[in-house]
Amino acid sequence: MKLGPKITIRLLVAALLLGSCLLAFADEVTVNIVPQILQSFDPEEAGRANYRTWAVFPSKFGYDSEGNSLWERQLVEAWPEALHGKNRDNLELQVLGIHGAFLRKGYNWVEIVPGVGEGSNFESKPIPIPGRADAIDLWVWGSNHAYSLEVHLRDFHGIDHVLSFGSLQFVGWKNLRVRVPATIPQSWKYLPRLRNLEVTKLVLWTTPTEKVDDYYMYIDQLKVVSDVFETPYDGDILADVDTLQEVWGTGIE
Repeated sequence: MKLGPKITIRLLVAALLLGSCLLAFADEVTVNIVPQILQSFDPEEAGRANYRTWAVFPSKFGYDSEGNSLWERQLVEAWPEALHGKNRDNLELQVLGIHGAFLRKGYNWVEIVPGVGEGSNFESKPIPIPGRADAIDLWVWGSNHAYSLEVHLRDFHGIDHVLSFGSLQFVGWKNLRVRVPATIPQSWKYLPRLRNLEVTKLVLWTTPTEKVDDYYMYIDQLKVVSDVFETPYDGDILADVDTLQEVWGTGIE
């Protein structure tokens, strides 16, 4: 069937419009997905700007009769072999070790909080996440207890969102990952558009049927997989975080 001149012109116009729409849409969905370590706990990371010390705060039955915490944390010379191999004689590698107990079974919990300082001088300080977070992951050494682990992310409204890594009922090192849902806001229409999330804490939960008298856990390489692409525009340097800090002393530290 031969198409008439009017139909041919309409099809050509439609194709051009569709092509321009596809080009515009392609620019909007450009991504640059990059994995970045938020904290590795290794000694060489201690001088980094976003390096954090960590403190543990248990729930009610994590304290003895005199009010002393039954939980402690320390840096331990160890590593997941899946990451670094068996022998790392030339490298100093550490993980965050956590040990403790509860006085009774139940839905007990321990908050594992990033911050600065030690002991009575400890001050909680969330870890900023670069880019638009797509997933959070970390390595955990489990001792086959029926416990679970979750991460708390704070958005720019000050609202905390709880994401579950799932069960810790496994033996040895395992990589755990949780996706960051699109319902958590990470941008708005004003400049600068990007509104970074922050990691405020990890929370370890027990279950009522599991033993709680003695527990060990180790954590390594808290990491984010995020989209760091931002569509460029004329004057985008004025919305840059470093520029805001330098000129106005505001923005994300």
